[in-house]
Parts: sequence; C-alpha cells; structure tokens
Amino acid sequence: MPEEIKLTQFSHGAGCGCKIAPKVLDEILKSNFAQPDNKKLLVGNHSKDDAAAYDLGNGQVLISTTDFFMPIVDDAFDFGRIASANAISDVYAMGGTPVLAIAILGWPVNKIPPEVAQKVIEGSRSICSEAGIPLAGGHSIDTIEPMFGLAVSGLTAISNLKQNNTAKPGDLLFLTKRLGVGILSTAQKRNALTPEHLQLMVKQMTQLNRVGEALGKIDGVNAMTDVTGFGLMGHLIEMAEGSGISAELQYHDLLFIEGVKEYLAQKHIPGGTVRNWNSYGHKVLFEKEVDEAEAINTLPDPQTNGGLLISVNEQSVESVIQVLKEFKLEDFLKPIGKMIEPAEKIVIVKNSPESN
Repeated sequence: MPEEIKLTQFSHGAGCGCKIAPKVLDEILKSNFAQPDNKKLLVGNHSKDDAAAYDLGNGQVLISTTDFFMPIVDDAFDFGRIASANAISDVYAMGGTPVLAIAILGWPVNKIPPEVAQKVIEGSRSICSEAGIPLAGGHSIDTIEPMFGLAVSGLTAISNLKQNNTAKPGDLLFLTKRLGVGILSTAQKRNALTPEHLQLMVKQMTQLNRVGEALGKIDGVNAMTDVTGFGLMGHLIEMAEGSGISAELQYHDLLFIEGVKEYLAQKHIPGGTVRNWNSYGHKVLFEKEVDEAEAINTLPDPQTNGGLLISVNEQSVESVIQVLKEFKLEDFLKPIGKMIEPAEKIVIVKNSPESN
C-alpha cells in the first residue's frame, strides 16, 4: 500500500544534504563566458546569495529562487511540506514577501505509485497556503529517484533587500532555529530515530522563516541568509568571506534539537557533513576550549529549511529582538557570535561564556 512506502529508502541523499559540496560547486560554476551587463540585476551569479534579485524600476525588487531535493522523511505529505518551506525560505532570507510558486517534481513512476506523488503535492499546497501564495503550476519528469521542490518568486522594496555579503565588523550574529537536522535525518534513515525526535525534526523543517520579511524592514540588519545544506559553518563563511571580514562564533551559545548529541554519539553523521568540512575546514580556527571533535560534526551538519542567520549592528539589536519576540522566537534572543575585522581565518570558534 502507498502509505507503507518509505520515501527515504529510494534516495541516496536527504533534503539539503543532497547539495553539492561548496568546493565542487565552485568548480562547476567557473566560466569564461562574459554575460552582458544588466544594471537591473541587483543580485546574480556574481555572489553566493540565496536568490536572484531584479530591479523592477518602481522601487520594488523581484526575488527569484528555486530549490529541490530528494526525500528527507518517509511521509509523502511531510516531504512536500518540508521541500516547499525550504524553497520559500530563500525569499524570506532576502527580506522579501513570497508571491508565487511553481512546482518541480521528479518521480520514479515505475517504483512509487503516482498517488504518493499526489500526497507530496498536497503537502506543498498546504505550506504555500500557509505562506499566502498560490502553487500556480509546475513541471514533472520521470526520474530514478524521487525529488521535489519549488521555483518561488517574491517582492520587496529595494530599501528592504537583504544580501549575505554585506555584513560589517562589530555586527552581532543571531540564528533563528536549532541545529542538528542532518544528524537526526541520518538516524531516521538508519531506523534509529525515535517517533518523538522525528516529530521535533519535522516541526522545525516545516516552520516558515516568515520572520525574514519583518527583519528586512530593519535598516540595521546588514546581512541575512538562511542556513541549509552547507551547514551553519558554510553559510557563515559565505557571509564573512563575501563581506571581506571574519567572524567569531560562540559554540556554547548554539542551540540543538533535542536528541542530537545522543545520535551524534551513535555516529549518525551525514555524508554531507564530511563533504562540507573537506571543502571549507581550512578556513576555520578552533580555540582550545572548544570540543573540536564534536564541532566538526555539528557545525557543517547540513540543515534543511534551517534558521535565518542575521548580522545586525549593535544599535539595531533591540529592534531585532522585538521582532523575534513578535514571531515567538524567544529561544533565539541571544547572539551566537559577532563579525570582526579580517583575521587569520575566516571563522574563529570560541567556547568562552564571558566573551559575549
């Protein structure tokens, strides 16, 4: 029966853990082709941002993004919800308001009944409805592994557009969700995840990052991105490196989903974690107080629809905290680090409570 099918058993990867490692992606994106100059393209391939941004000429910016991946959970409805929330997140990460979504479906029609794919689409419709946008169409193909995602369009005022490469020294860093999704999803694929922890994982991955739209209206939010397949460390490196500065990360201030440390001790480590660390580990310095063995398995852990990483100047911290409270994100009011002048490494990981 379709309800007994475990989708994760049909895919070699899971969620944003399917992403190509940063180092490999850099190789793929290399090009000698000179594209024509387009002054209205505010954000494109020249940076490693969450979405493209195009100036409409009327004070508004069109935000365009796409994201899709293989199943990270067995339940088809939840898979559709997670993939959709993750794709929509890119618009929120740039301070935008999503307005329209188009579905991207790859389905092994000879292996999994079409009624299971229908549940995936229904899950997507439910999240799109929650975000206040229509699922207006899409495209589907017959594939070896199941995959699903969205192409999403959004709008924002040009003054509210946020990028991931505009952080400044002295900015404080905030993160709006807990870490550990990759570890939990790996435990699930190995039939080791408890129902309680599965529920916590799904709840977080289906939570819309709607707070980004409100944060986009705060001038002092200098940079913003969402944490996905490259892990917290990868996306922090992109933010710091793109801004031409470095970052200090306070490991003791990071929050993890319940059970993560337990599954980590059982060696449920995603392959994506290793690929991520091999790509950018040389850019990281651990201070001696940090449990390095633990940190290299948690900081590069691939997140699916992870939280927003926010770089905000000190004068605007109270405004950010007020918005986080309004969105019931009271667990995330404490900074997890700060941006600093360029240092020996891109990110310095500390574990000293008095530092903040």
